[in-house]
Amino acid sequence: MLAPRVRRVRPSRQVFGDGPRLVTPKSCNHNWSKQPSNDVARDAVAQLASTPRRSLTLADLLRHGRPPLSKEALLASANFTLSLLPARLASRIQALRNLPFIIVSNPHMSQIYHNYLHSLSTLLPYQQRKITTFEEEKQFGEVLADLVQTHTNTIPILARGFLESRKYINPEDVTRFLDTHLRARIGTRLIAEQHLALHLTSQPVIDELSKTPHESSSRNTSPSNYIGVIDTALQPAQIIRSCEDFVSEICELKYGVRPRLEIGGEPEASFAHIPVHVEYIITELLKNAFRATIESGNEREPIEVTIAAAPDVPGNGRPVQEDTDGSFQLDSAENEAIDHASPSSQSITIRIRDRGGGIPPEVLPHIWSYSFTTFSDMDHDGEGSGNLRALDTIASSGGHISSIAGLGYGLPLSRAYAEYFGGSIAIQSLWGWGTDVYLTLQGVGKID
Repeated sequence: MLAPRVRRVRPSRQVFGDGPRLVTPKSCNHNWSKQPSNDVARDAVAQLASTPRRSLTLADLLRHGRPPLSKEALLASANFTLSLLPARLASRIQALRNLPFIIVSNPHMSQIYHNYLHSLSTLLPYQQRKITTFEEEKQFGEVLADLVQTHTNTIPILARGFLESRKYINPEDVTRFLDTHLRARIGTRLIAEQHLALHLTSQPVIDELSKTPHESSSRNTSPSNYIGVIDTALQPAQIIRSCEDFVSEICELKYGVRPRLEIGGEPEASFAHIPVHVEYIITELLKNAFRATIESGNEREPIEVTIAAAPDVPGNGRPVQEDTDGSFQLDSAENEAIDHASPSSQSITIRIRDRGGGIPPEVLPHIWSYSFTTFSDMDHDGEGSGNLRALDTIASSGGHISSIAGLGYGLPLSRAYAEYFGGSIAIQSLWGWGTDVYLTLQGVGKID
């Protein structure tokens, strides 16, 4: 499952929206764009994959300031983005190559492999020099848009590939690969989408400095609390209500009832985070709570959501740096995810409590594992599968409905989104009674 399509209109969402696949700039029309050379690709990939990679924080994504950006800040953002992506793409290519050959030979797995090769090949010409002009930045933006579009359906394609190859690889290895790969994908996509959002919201300034008219600049104006895809004043209560409406409609359609949801604690709490990540997690957790409540016959019992904000302690978080040249210090860590050594100064914990009977003891140890055995339910319309499919197919990424219903990706992928920025998901189940889910999300403290 990918991030859900919650029914809210947000200007920054245009980055994730459906649209024609942008043509790769002419500057990228080199040999790899058509048919990658395996020998050259292998050498380049191995070298890039072995280089130390910089850990990433939300503060890094905010470092260039609020849009519209100045010329210097926008070019710095482009070069910072370019400094991060190639090694991450190479690492994923290397991980795919390390799978058994019969797995990578699967058509779906091969498609993902060549998608990564294509994306890396379009970035390499830009890595050899700095981006110094608006024209180069514009071309780079087209390359990023192509990258985001190319990898939109990576998760369902990977899922089908592993499903078809399951006799050749054990489930533990699949879970281990997916856990690493999907977390890395979160970062890669986020880095690209952040610069694309900054590019779009900076277009009026670019056009003014370039002395060219821009008829549709008003469409690229984002709310003042947005910096790229990050909402610096995100209110979880609003997202919870929006997700509640969405899941309730599905429940009413399939079951004829919709449990009510009560929000307590600190509903006015806000912090800086990525709305699309929070939407995905909340939708998945509410989906599980609503289904359990209805199927246990306790639909009259409310689902209780409590929001608690930790105090924002000045000086505890990693500072937002105004580094205009896009340079950074490499560290020796090979982890592509988030640097947890310096926790943010603000966090919000959300407890979701239901009276759905709890999780069966024999199921509880497996809730964080990627499951592939129920995927075949999608191919049948027999009794009992309709409700499962209706509630599992409500996830999307950028408007693309997910085709991995029933795969068991919901909770492990939700945990990946939460943990990527130092958060967590903990579950306490009372079998025969209900379930408490504790979602903790880390922010970046106050943004000036």
